[in-house]
Amino acid sequence: MYKSIIRPLLFLLPPEKVHFFVAIVLKIFLGVPLADHFLRLLYSVKNKKLEKEVAGIRFPNQVGLAAGFDKNATLYRDFSNFGFGFIEIGTVTPLAQPGNEKPRLFRLPKDKALINRMGFNNNGLEKAIKNLNKKRDIIIGGNIGKNTSTPNEMAVNDYVKCFKGLYGYVDYFVVNVSCPNISDLKKLQDQESLEQILTEITDVRKNFDKYKPVFLKVSPDLNLRQIDQTLSLVDKSGIDGVVVANTTVSRENLNTSQKKIEKIGNGGLSGLPIRDRSTEMIKYIHTKNKSLPIIGVGGIMTAKDAIEKLKAGASLVQVYTGFI
Repeated sequence: MYKSIIRPLLFLLPPEKVHFFVAIVLKIFLGVPLADHFLRLLYSVKNKKLEKEVAGIRFPNQVGLAAGFDKNATLYRDFSNFGFGFIEIGTVTPLAQPGNEKPRLFRLPKDKALINRMGFNNNGLEKAIKNLNKKRDIIIGGNIGKNTSTPNEMAVNDYVKCFKGLYGYVDYFVVNVSCPNISDLKKLQDQESLEQILTEITDVRKNFDKYKPVFLKVSPDLNLRQIDQTLSLVDKSGIDGVVVANTTVSRENLNTSQKKIEKIGNGGLSGLPIRDRSTEMIKYIHTKNKSLPIIGVGGIMTAKDAIEKLKAGASLVQVYTGFI
């Protein structure tokens, strides 16, 4: 019913509007007594064999919801009913910002993909903290970034502010410097800038009593030399793992017409087209460092795709476009 009727109807609407519509409908549905228990009965599976300890955290299962779906930490309690082992909120920036101009989210149905140039639209750190200050029973990751207006030479301050602010409210962190939709953000992937950010964060972490792991989200557009440099920096800085991978600026081998792609313009591509690239990177990184925790994301459309990433060396996996 969903694939044959509901999804085709939803796909007639702009994707960003559908996102808000689904969120509202879900909240209304979960307002019905016992609705949450019904969803958990359908989707949640508790089994010791599914549990996995990664970076000191015991996850109930290895499948999570990636950052971008719950930017403001308003949906994690609702979506925890669907059986996810963890949910990543954000990207959170110190100050609220509207993001890029609309339209900024585009479907490529022929490729089972999305192109987005959202631009870290979110309600800011204070609102995220307020929303996270509630009882919950799911592991939460905090994806952090910088405000678009913050110059790169001051970016470390934004990351540290978000890190400190969210420390008491999330279970792990993801440093996002690889999103292609923020002006000049990719320059923070340069070794000097990235080292400053990661080193400062791990230094700040020493001031807290409870240790919380930090992951770095990497771009699928890195070449092997850049991946090696990043792994060296990960080891040097003392962070705990990597998320592989973010969206790509590549438009290779798409079934969607070139005319439509050009009309859409800039943005990060996610979904099926980056599945193989993400898996290749996971396999390469795991070969270089078998003990490094990897969260695999990118192009997971089926259970088989998730299993392939786990076999390639991922400790955990996340879904986003495939879930949509």
